[in-house]
Amino acid sequence: MSTMVDYFALALSHGLLILAIWHLLWRADLDEDPAAPEPDAAAAAEPEPAKPGLRIRA
Repeated sequence: MSTMVDYFALALSHGLLILAIWHLLWRADLDEDPAAPEPDAAAAAEPEPAKPGLRIRA
């Protein structure tokens, strides 16, 4: 009788996982890519200051 409960538990858990995946795959916002924000003109004109690299001791 315990195998019957095991099969029911497996079927129920896998069924719920399949249902959750089904709902996630059919969401409407999965097909929409939001537009990238426009770069700021002032930020694009000024380059970032150079960062010092690693110094290796001789």
